[in-house]
Amino acid sequence: MEGAASGRCRMGMAIAAAVCLMPLLQLWGCVAVEANAGPYHFVKRHLDEVDRMRYKDPTQPLNTRIDDLLGRMTLAEKIGQMSQIERENATADVVSKYLVGSVLSGGGSVPAKNAPPEAWVEMVNGMQRAAMSTRLGIPVIYGIDAVHGHGNVYKATIFPHNVGLGCTREPELARRIGAAVALEVRATGIPYVFAPCVAVCRDPRWGRCYESFSEDPEVVRDMTAIISGFQGEIPDATDAGRPYVAPGHRNVAACSKHYVGDGGTTKGVNEGNTVASFHDLMAVHMPPYYNAVIRGVSTVMVSFSSWNGVKMHANHFLVTDHLKNRLRFRGFIISDWQGLDRITTPDHADYLLSIKLGILAGIDMVMIPYTYTEFIDDLTLLVRNGTIPMSRIDDAVRRILRVKFTMGLFDHPYADASLAGELGKQEHRDLAREAVRKSLVLLKNGKPGAGPMLPLPKNGAVLVAGSHADDLGSQCGGWTITWQGLTGNNLTAGTTILDGVRRAVAPGTDVVYSENPDAAFLQQNRARFGYAIVVVGEPPYAETFGDNLNLTIPAPGPDVIRNVCGAIKCVVVLVSGRPLVVEPFVDVIDALVAAWLPGTEGQGVSDVLFGDYGFTGKLSRTWFRSVDQLPMNVGDAHCEDALFPFGFGIETQPATY
Repeated sequence: MEGAASGRCRMGMAIAAAVCLMPLLQLWGCVAVEANAGPYHFVKRHLDEVDRMRYKDPTQPLNTRIDDLLGRMTLAEKIGQMSQIERENATADVVSKYLVGSVLSGGGSVPAKNAPPEAWVEMVNGMQRAAMSTRLGIPVIYGIDAVHGHGNVYKATIFPHNVGLGCTREPELARRIGAAVALEVRATGIPYVFAPCVAVCRDPRWGRCYESFSEDPEVVRDMTAIISGFQGEIPDATDAGRPYVAPGHRNVAACSKHYVGDGGTTKGVNEGNTVASFHDLMAVHMPPYYNAVIRGVSTVMVSFSSWNGVKMHANHFLVTDHLKNRLRFRGFIISDWQGLDRITTPDHADYLLSIKLGILAGIDMVMIPYTYTEFIDDLTLLVRNGTIPMSRIDDAVRRILRVKFTMGLFDHPYADASLAGELGKQEHRDLAREAVRKSLVLLKNGKPGAGPMLPLPKNGAVLVAGSHADDLGSQCGGWTITWQGLTGNNLTAGTTILDGVRRAVAPGTDVVYSENPDAAFLQQNRARFGYAIVVVGEPPYAETFGDNLNLTIPAPGPDVIRNVCGAIKCVVVLVSGRPLVVEPFVDVIDALVAAWLPGTEGQGVSDVLFGDYGFTGKLSRTWFRSVDQLPMNVGDAHCEDALFPFGFGIETQPATY
């Protein structure tokens, strides 16, 4: 009797457990019940199945989880993991139907204009819920460009572009910036950034040169410290090649780009051809990737460009043989935006061929913002007919899963809404302001026979002129709110250089702003102003739209310099993504400052102009006299004729008032 009672008790407990477990078992796809199975056997069988689903168990070793999940996946689920689609297409139905593995925001792709962090979190979590409802519940990884801060997002902190950060020569500053950007990105629920760009820009005519820390590979190598800011410091450097993201919600997976040689194309043509020996490619363009792999970078993005006529997206030797096998990189390799399409000329002319070449070259995740159904169908066909072996698909998916497991997506798939206050917070703006003042390079300080002009006095009437003095969009540059960037002061939150000047001067000081003062105004007021600050430069641009073969200061900048500096003692602040032709104006200018693209914290410029801090920045690029000298890089024989050599920068001490 006692045994029978005990058996009835166990049966009752089993039935209760079955009822309680039913929703969970449905989620895991384990609801098939044999016709004659009793409740006890039903529960036991499914508990055994749960026990075997090791990929869901965070206590299991990483490779055990990966092997377990990979072994359960169908071809459709694997190809879904290799697909990254644009946010605007990533509805819940699309994510679940096509088993999408990743979603991205292109430049300017946002849930709504001026969307707050909460709207981003809601959007990302909605996509994640769709992914988690699929048979295996594999989370999506959402990626976004964050090349100088969380640039797509309203009121985010925008840091100086990399060309300026390279002038600081401070890897630790880069690391702190990476950590701050990671927090702002996480504030919007996003765990993955397409940054940093570790290109070694060898020709400033390239429209992406401002995304490069330097023309010198050693400087770029040092500044890969930003990866440790994004991801966290890798605990075991001996395990180089394995992706690493620190536990928790304060770091993001990083992406070193654009592999490899994108900064060495002929005449700086974007997506062009880099003509170089293997030795030169390894010596100039590859070193930053060595450091990135050592730092545990999670992903690497392939370049649109070619090496000696071979598209990087189709280069098996460099992508698989070198990066994956020789350097033992174990994260995943991602294409650039529609990168496979551009293997052929014209784009997308033979998509089956493009997919074949790209996947066999070693690309693991493909950025297919719009044509994802065609990609999925064509890749499925290529696998089923034996053109692409299943081993190549498994390698790609294994790498993607490794990154997702490593960054904790399986165990904590949803965004942490409590981080919303990290976006644009004062500590980050203070850090950006510090980066601005350390990135500025003083190229001239006083005319021959005269004393230094800087630092400027904080009293007396001041004339501020030039198109870039009161233009937040222009001082941020491309990749800010939109892909190409915008001019004007209504795009996001920040401080213009003019704002900074007004805050820096003594109370009661007369600051007059005239964007383009005419000769009559200058003649009438030349005795009124003690000095003038002229701020001119380039308009915002990105990628091919920034390719420029003449590199002159855009109009009316040259006339403003000549007119103002010809009448009043002046300092010219140049806002640009690269060195520009300035030799024709150097003699008329009293002081010249390269401010690069400083971002939202324009007060960092006035901090140094007025001597609250000294100038410390050193050129990360050789400053040419004429574009006819290009390319011109440190170590070249003709660098002796540079206007300002690599590493040049006049240092000053803080003022004592």
